[in-house]
Amino acid sequence: MWLRVEGFKELLRSWWQGMVVSGRASYKLASKLKGMKEKLKVWNREVFGNLETNKMAALQQVDHWDQVESERRLTEEEFARKKEAKDDYAKWVKMDEIHWRQLSRELWLREGDKNTGYFHRMANAHRRRHTMERVKIRGVWLSEESTIRTGIVDAFHRLLTEDPEWKADIGGVNLNRISQQEADILELPFTEEEVHSALRGMNGDKASGPDGFTGAFWQVCWEFVKEEVMEMFKEFHEHKTFLKSLNATFLVLIPKKGGAEELGDFRPISLVGGLYKLLAKVLANRIKNVIGGVVSVDRNAFVSGRQILEASLIANERQLAFLMRVMEKMGFGTKWREWIWSCISTAKFSVLVNGEPAGFFPSSKGLRQGDPLSPYLFIMGMEVLSALLRRAVEGGCITGCRMQRGRGQAVSISHLLFADDAIIFCEAKKEDMVFLSWTLCWFEAASGLRINLAKSEIFPVGEVDEILEMAVELGCKVGQLPSTYLGLPLGAPNKAGYVWDGVEERMRWKLALWKRQYLSKGGRITLIKSTLASMPLYQLSLFRMPKGVARRLEKLQRDFLWGGGSTKEKLTLSVGRRFASARDGMWKRVLVAKYGQEDFGWEKAPKSGFGRTLGVGMWSWPGDSLNSSMWLPKKGHCGGLMDQNAGQGEWNLRFLRSFNDWELPFVEELLQILRNQRINLEEDLALWKGGKNGQFGVKDAYELLTSHSTILFPKKGIWVENVPSKLAFFAWEATWGRILTIDRLQKRG
Repeated sequence: MWLRVEGFKELLRSWWQGMVVSGRASYKLASKLKGMKEKLKVWNREVFGNLETNKMAALQQVDHWDQVESERRLTEEEFARKKEAKDDYAKWVKMDEIHWRQLSRELWLREGDKNTGYFHRMANAHRRRHTMERVKIRGVWLSEESTIRTGIVDAFHRLLTEDPEWKADIGGVNLNRISQQEADILELPFTEEEVHSALRGMNGDKASGPDGFTGAFWQVCWEFVKEEVMEMFKEFHEHKTFLKSLNATFLVLIPKKGGAEELGDFRPISLVGGLYKLLAKVLANRIKNVIGGVVSVDRNAFVSGRQILEASLIANERQLAFLMRVMEKMGFGTKWREWIWSCISTAKFSVLVNGEPAGFFPSSKGLRQGDPLSPYLFIMGMEVLSALLRRAVEGGCITGCRMQRGRGQAVSISHLLFADDAIIFCEAKKEDMVFLSWTLCWFEAASGLRINLAKSEIFPVGEVDEILEMAVELGCKVGQLPSTYLGLPLGAPNKAGYVWDGVEERMRWKLALWKRQYLSKGGRITLIKSTLASMPLYQLSLFRMPKGVARRLEKLQRDFLWGGGSTKEKLTLSVGRRFASARDGMWKRVLVAKYGQEDFGWEKAPKSGFGRTLGVGMWSWPGDSLNSSMWLPKKGHCGGLMDQNAGQGEWNLRFLRSFNDWELPFVEELLQILRNQRINLEEDLALWKGGKNGQFGVKDAYELLTSHSTILFPKKGIWVENVPSKLAFFAWEATWGRILTIDRLQKRG
């Protein structure tokens, strides 16, 4: 929000360049950030002031000049002061909207659409949902604020402290290795272009860590902070370390479900400092260029070029020494491993309990969810499990799933992994379950990662004897197909409509939340495009959506756009496709009788007029200069406007209403144009003018619609990047003539 204040960037520059600090590069940065934080507190209190107070003061000035103007004419100087007051008020309203947008975390919706009320409600909803009034830890209920804070800190301290127990060795596990050239490239000096590119790729709106500075601060101030930042990267490259205070982390507990009570019902998200996140982002960008060579084909998450559809815990218990051993076996160099060790072993945590930090403790195991490095380190550790399962298959201990068509080459699949989700294929034999159980136990002993058996299931395919005994051997429960894996239906008929029930349910659940909040139409269309319309895309990548489901989902979005979830009836200003395809339904006849069937309406060609179609494509409207609201239809068939019993055919015009006196000249002009126009009675042929041979083609129609002809809809002039979506949506409605002006309301009765 402050970064939008005029002159604020130059103020930051003067503060930053005015501080002189001696010491190592990372210490100088940490000291400057601490000094900047103190200056910002004073500036916010003494200069910027309270948002609501400033907004109300500006509004009082606007009201004052409105009152003066109602009593007399303003002078030129007074008019300028009134304009200045209105601009000042608009500035504070915009600041207030940005403030509540940041608190609401609804970052998909851009400020500028006057959705402050929505942001305010969502911020309050987040605060209520994240407030922890009581929690159950290890079977004990805690309800006092102090005991809740102490209990949570102790629980996470134990969780992130390594146990002095025996660890299995992975020396005999075969892992893929990167080349020596790739290892050397990873350890090259950091360049300014590389660091700046990583900074631009960060989301500046994400919540800040303990240092209080978001990515937006570094992005805006890069030109005068880059020298010190690059010195820190040089220090890290040479000495393989940085000031530990830069690696402080807030743990935020996000409820996994409504009514979360046990500590396990909360997901710990790490808020790391801005400088550390930038460093980790640079390292992550380097590692993702080589990770595809060491991760097997049955792993898909976070690997460039692989998708979740091919497979259809960031773990707090991951042993850090285990990860170092894995990277060593994969061929990563000594310097690189020391860099990673410095990043993951120096982290210290405070837990945010009801918005306040509690505790400050180190960790000796676990990866942080929110650290850019964590996903890549996690899948490298999971590669050990893949190697163990492959060895079990090669040794005949686990059979896997074998697929072959005819005499073609057979493909054997033993497992598919995506992030912390795994699906393992075994033959329905108790011996396979025993070997699988041993394999998982060995992986737990090596990595420190414990399989969550409470969330694991064994799915029998067909009739399987002793399925309960097999489930007991693994320690999990028995599931039933069809089920869901990675959000997609598993074992369900592809064309079954019920496989889409989950998508529709999620969409209705979203609307049940959003429809209670006020959103402008610009906000609604943004929400539809960013969330609602994208919900089915994941499942559409594998399954074809039935028409009935598509119509239901489309109706949900349409009703939300035009009605906003209100219980009041709203006028739908966009033309529906049902109107064109409906035959003689009562609802259509009522609409035709009341509103007519033109004005951008869908028209359905009659199958017969006087036994044949007459004049199709031959009727050219005499001009838009005439008032077309008097007759019907504008793009009608000539056969419907002719009297076949009058010689060669006479015009038989049907008008919608009686004429006003001032409209009579237009009627005379129309009749004069039609006087010499005659149409023969032969059957006409409808031709598609957009194609080459007169036949309609989807490709020709698509090219016509997407061409850059000046007669097409001016979308590039409406949907502009920096224009608030509320204004763009209004311009879109106005371009199509869909604004409810007085004349249009009168037409609608």
